[in-house]
Amino acid sequence: MSGRVLLVDDDPSMVALLSLHLTRRGFKVTSLTDPQAALPLLMEQPFDVVLTDLHMSGLSGTELCERVVANLPDLPVVVMTAFGNMQTVVAALRAGAYDFITKPVEVDDLVHTLSRAVQNYHLKGEVVRLTKVVAESQRLGGGLLGSSPPMRKVYDLLTRIADSDASVIINGESGTGKELVARALHEKSRRASGPFVAINCAAMPEALLESELFGHARGAFTDAKAARAGLFVQAHGGTLFLDEVGEMPLGLQPKLLRALQERSVRPVGGDHEVSFDVRVVAATNRDLEGMVEENRFREDLYYRLNVVQMELPPLRARGGDILLLAQHFVEHFAARANKRVTGLNETVAERLMSYSWPGNVRELRNCIERAVAVTVTEHLAVEDLPEKIRAYRASHVVVASGDPSELTTLEEVERRYILRVMEEVKGNKSLAAQILGLDRKTLYRKLDRIKGSGE
Repeated sequence: MSGRVLLVDDDPSMVALLSLHLTRRGFKVTSLTDPQAALPLLMEQPFDVVLTDLHMSGLSGTELCERVVANLPDLPVVVMTAFGNMQTVVAALRAGAYDFITKPVEVDDLVHTLSRAVQNYHLKGEVVRLTKVVAESQRLGGGLLGSSPPMRKVYDLLTRIADSDASVIINGESGTGKELVARALHEKSRRASGPFVAINCAAMPEALLESELFGHARGAFTDAKAARAGLFVQAHGGTLFLDEVGEMPLGLQPKLLRALQERSVRPVGGDHEVSFDVRVVAATNRDLEGMVEENRFREDLYYRLNVVQMELPPLRARGGDILLLAQHFVEHFAARANKRVTGLNETVAERLMSYSWPGNVRELRNCIERAVAVTVTEHLAVEDLPEKIRAYRASHVVVASGDPSELTTLEEVERRYILRVMEEVKGNKSLAAQILGLDRKTLYRKLDRIKGSGE
C-alpha cells in the first residue's frame, strides 16, 4: 500500500535519497529539512504517515512525535535512528510513535513499515466512519446492508424487478444471505402485505416435502387426521421462497413444474385442484446449469424458475462491506448482551479484511458474536477473534520455488489454477468459468482433460 508521506530530516542528502526510493515505490513524498515547519504543514494538508529522523537540530523527532500525537492522534509517526540507540527509540514509542527504523535504512524494510502504517491509518479511519454509517444507514428491506459495487448491482436489480411477478433464482454460496435478499424482494414488492413463506427443499424427505408444498387431504396417509393446506396455498397473495431448490428430489420436480405452469395444486390424496397466486423465488448454492447438463435437474423446471437470475457475491468479494457488517453485528450483539462494546480496533479490522471468509456473512456473524461474548474491552481486540482468523495467512498458488529445475509448463500452471478456483468456489462450474474468463463448455473440456490425466 502506498500513501502520502511527510518526510522530515535535517540532512538534505538523506531527504533526497529517501524521497527518490519512496517515490519509485509509489509513495507521494513531501519533504522538509526544518522540523519546525512540519506541524503547520500537517494541519494544512492531508498525510497518511510521518517519517522523521530522531536527532535533528531545533526540534527532535521525539518532540515532533509528541506534537503530532497531541494534534493528530490517529496519524502514524515512524521514526528513524542509528542502530543501537534504543533509549531514544523507547522514548519516541512512549511519545506515541507507531514504529521505528534503524539506520542505515533498508529500503524494503522501510517500505513495508510505511505501508503497514498507512494501512493501519486508513483502517482506523474506516472503523470510525463505519460506526456513523451503520447508525445512519437506510437499510434496504429485509436487513440487507452493504455499499460495495457488487452489492449495489444486487440492489439495482432488486429494485427493478420488485414489482414484477417473474420467478427469480438467487445464486450464491452458502451463508451469503440469499433468504435476506428474497425477503427484501418481497418487502419492496406490491405483495409486501401478503405472506412470505419459506421452505428448505433439502431439509426433508420427498414425501414430506410434497405434502408441505401441496398440502394433503384427510386420510391421505397414516397421520393425516385432518386436511392441511400446502405452502403454495398458504403463501397466496405473497411470496414462496424455495431455498436449496437444487436439492429437490427428481421425482418431485415434474409436480412442481406443473404447479408453476397451472398456478394450482392438487393436495396429496385430494380430488380437486386448488388455485393460488404467489410469486416464486428460489435460491441455490449449486450449479443448476451443470446439473441440467448432467440430468440431475429438469431443464424445463430450470427455465420456469430462472426467469430472472440474481448473483449474490461472496463476502470476500465485497471489500469494505466486511467491516460495515462487522460493525453492525457488534452493535447488535452488544445490545443483546447488554455490554458496552462499541466497535473494533484497527488491528481487528485488518485481520477481518485479510481473511477469506469461506462461510461468508454467516461465518462473520458467528465470529463477531463470539468476540462480543468474550471481550473485556470497549473495542474488540485481536485476542477476541477465533484462532483460525487470528492465525490466518492468505495462501497463494505456488508455481515453483527458486530452483530453476522446478519450473513447470504453462499447462501445469493452468491445471493447478483451475483446480484451485474449483476448490474455492466449492465446485460451482458457472462461477468458476466466470472467474477464469472461460465459457462453460471450455471449462468442462479442460476439467475432463484434467480428470483424464489422473487428477
